[in-house]
Amino acid sequence: MESDKYLEGQSMQRAPLFESDSFIYWKNRFETYVKSKDLDLWHVITNGDFQPIQQNPKTKLDEVLPFEKQSDDLKKKLAKNNEAKMVIYNALPRKEYERIFMCNTAKEIWKTLLITYQGNSQVKDNKIDLLVQQYEQFVIFEYESIDSAFARFNTIITSLKALDECYSSKNYVRKFLMALHPKWRAKVTAIEEPKDLTSLSLDELIRNLKVHEMIIKKDSKIVKAMLTRKIFLLLNGYKKEYT
Repeated sequence: MESDKYLEGQSMQRAPLFESDSFIYWKNRFETYVKSKDLDLWHVITNGDFQPIQQNPKTKLDEVLPFEKQSDDLKKKLAKNNEAKMVIYNALPRKEYERIFMCNTAKEIWKTLLITYQGNSQVKDNKIDLLVQQYEQFVIFEYESIDSAFARFNTIITSLKALDECYSSKNYVRKFLMALHPKWRAKVTAIEEPKDLTSLSLDELIRNLKVHEMIIKKDSKIVKAMLTRKIFLLLNGYKKEYT
């Protein structure tokens, strides 16, 4: 099969390989991968194992069913518990497996990884505080390109999202507009006045600004060429006058 030619972690059949140095990046990819495969698996990882519990039709009470009394549908659901563990195991190198092999459930494994690489709640809060500060103080330098500025901005908001701290799309748009250098003020006004910013996505804003950036660069080259020619003509005229 063609998919067998892909390296581990690059095939849609295998979970993304664990990256301790880029944990947030891996965490987002892994979550997306699992959800694309089976939402039940992600439920098990984040909320815990499905239990062999079924309501007694006579007493209307939930009771734990022994294996021999479990229906095929219930057994299939319970199988998700081991499938969830396996999908995490498949993503981990042996070094990480040795860290979590004592965990009994997928939820315990996931929690261990989060605490180890993302930190406990206090560490997480400290990271959020630092990122929020970077977000609030974000500015775009005078000669910085839109691509460069957006790359820095996107790193901050992506990191915040990974820590479950998000702003609205409207907030992202306003923040980026406010962070632009004053030389962009006329363009910012042109964007803000006729358009409802609630309907403007960040991607659309970036495309708009990049188009304007290209126009500025083109105009700058034209002005520079005209100035160079003017200086050339003035110098030539000066030479002719004294020859």
